Formats: sequence, structure tokens, C-alpha cells
Amino acid sequence: IPGFNDRLTAWLPALIEHHCGVGERGGFLQRLQEGTWCGHVLEHVVIELLNLAGMPTGFGQTRSTSRPGVYRMVFRAREEQVARSALAEGHALIMAAINDRPFDVDAAVARVRTVVDDRYLGPSTACIVTAAADRGIPHIRLNDGNLVQLGYGAAQRRIWTAETEFTSAIAEGIASDKDLTKQLLAAAGVPVPEGRAVASAEDAWDAAEDIGLPVAVKPSDGNHARGVSLNLKTRDEVMSAFTAAQQEGSEVLVERFIPGQEHRLLVVGGKVVAATRGEIIRVSGDGRSSIGQLIDAHVNTDPRRGVEEHLPLETLRHDDPVLLLLLQRQGLAIDSVLPRGESAVVQRTGNMSIDVTGQVHPDVAELVALATRVVGL
Repeated sequence: IPGFNDRLTAWLPALIEHHCGVGERGGFLQRLQEGTWCGHVLEHVVIELLNLAGMPTGFGQTRSTSRPGVYRMVFRAREEQVARSALAEGHALIMAAINDRPFDVDAAVARVRTVVDDRYLGPSTACIVTAAADRGIPHIRLNDGNLVQLGYGAAQRRIWTAETEFTSAIAEGIASDKDLTKQLLAAAGVPVPEGRAVASAEDAWDAAEDIGLPVAVKPSDGNHARGVSLNLKTRDEVMSAFTAAQQEGSEVLVERFIPGQEHRLLVVGGKVVAATRGEIIRVSGDGRSSIGQLIDAHVNTDPRRGVEEHLPLETLRHDDPVLLLLLQRQGLAIDSVLPRGESAVVQRTGNMSIDVTGQVHPDVAELVALATRVVGL
């Protein structure tokens, strides 16, 4: 078919990585140049679309049948609906290549990725399932969500996201309420910042004056650092932060601001098994671009960022009230243009990207383990 190979490789340049039966890089393209069955080509197109959509696979086989143009194809995917979506998009792509019609590969990949996000296990569940598979433990997905059974019979266990059948519902309720958690931790001797829940912006400022500036303002039951404002020093800052936090939770807390770096620690089986440190994100001016443009060009392009749940970092939204307040406190706005050589802080919390597990002091590890026992997790 004139131009078919060129169109296909232009749309999917990573096909060069497919070894195929040749057993080496470029093997599939070699088969393509020599001439191969169209069903075989479709198999590799589907595999590549799955790779691009973030569900990598490397196995596929296609065999002809007694009817010309009809094939038996098998390929590996972790979820059936994802596989069917990739197959449909792959068929549309190969027909466009055959008939010399335009085709939007990025849009096709985005549609497959949407199905991945809708159908596949969340990041926490997927990590546990992968670890089980590495140990030869079978798993069965029990619903369309993240309820998974590990093993069979009397030895079976169930997980749901990062929870197991041993997770206490009372403990989960406590942990979802930052104010209640702090009360219990303080009673057990775990250091917590002074603070209280507030009902209004005026009440937030009253609390800040009682506690002493600077303060932090956060939602009582938020997550992923959404709605959190730090190092607030003025009445206007505190009241604006109250509004931002109120949008992310049912109550708002005002607490004493503790200087330092943000850390998160993971406790499993009564022991600290992982720790991460956050980093403050800045953008540097070029004298031409607005801060919003700099964010899109230098922050949101990080492959770890996105709206998908499996990504560790979130995309920075231009309308995020916490971001706008942070810029306002620096005398800036989202459309401000920074001169060359100057920088602005665009995110202070939630960037948990640096592994510091080996740096945790034993006293801190013991205190954190105590905290989990107090809550009941």
C-alpha cells in the first residue's frame, strides 16, 4: 500500500522498539518492510497505543484463519475494557493509514487513557496487587472499583484502596478529622501544633491572634495539601486563607505555623517503612512570559504531574485560590511578568517527591509509630 509504512511510523515512531519475532530492536519494522499480514500490524499498533496510554504491554500473537482477512489475535492487558478501547482505536488508526486519511494519535491515546483511569486500579491498590503478584499470590477484582481479594479460601484477604480488612472504621473516622486526631495525639504526648477549628473568617483571625503569628490555615478533612496556606502573618492573609480552605473541607483549622520542610511518613505493621520530603516550587522570570505561562511551561510539563490519580503530583491550576493567595502575598498575580533573574514561589505544599526513608531518626520513627497506635490504624 503506497505510503502506508511511512504514515504508520510517523504516527507511532516508538514502533521501532518492538522486537517482534526477529528478537531485536527494529524487528517489527523489518517485518513491515519485508511485508506482513495486516492483522499482525494491528496487533503492534494496539500494543503501542496501550504503551502510550500508560498501561505497558509487550505480548501479542496474531494468526491467520481459513478466511482471508480474518485473524485470531491475542494480546495482554490488565483490564478488558481498556483492551477493547485500545483495539477500537488501533483499528481506526490502521484504517486511516491504509486509506491515507488524517488521524489524531494524541486524541486516540487520551481516549484510551481515560478508560485506564476509569477502569484500572488506583495507585495504592495497584502497588499492593503488584507486590502480591511478585510473591505468587493470586488476586481477584471483586468490583469495578478498588475492592480486591488476595488469595483463596481460608487464607484470603481483602483490600480496598490502601485499607485492609483489619483497618478499623473508627480509626479511619478519627484520621479523617484533623482536629480530633490532634486532640488524641496531644493526650498521648505526641507534639502537635496549637490551634483550633474556626467558623468564620473573623473567627480565624481571632484564633490567629490568640495563637500568635505566623499561622497555618487548612481544611479539617482535606487531603493532598489542597486548601492549605502557610506562614500567614496579616489579617487579610488569614481571612483570604479561610475562604480557600473552606472550599476544600467541612471545617477550617487555624494552627501555629511550624517552620521547616514538609514530610510524610508511612507506617506499616508498627514500623516506618517510607518517608518523603516536599520541595517548594518556584518559577524564574524571562522578562516576557506571565507567571501562568511559566507554570505551564516549566511546572505542569513535569511528567509526574497531571489530573490522573496514578500521578504523584497534581497539575497547578491558574484559578487555585491557594496559588492566587500565595502570589498576592508576593505582590504578584497569575498574569504578572517576572523580570529575568527574579523568581516567584508558586507551590509550598504537596510536592512530596524526595525519598528520605534512610534519614529518619529512630526517635521520630518511634513517635510516628506511637501516633498510628493512638489513632488505631
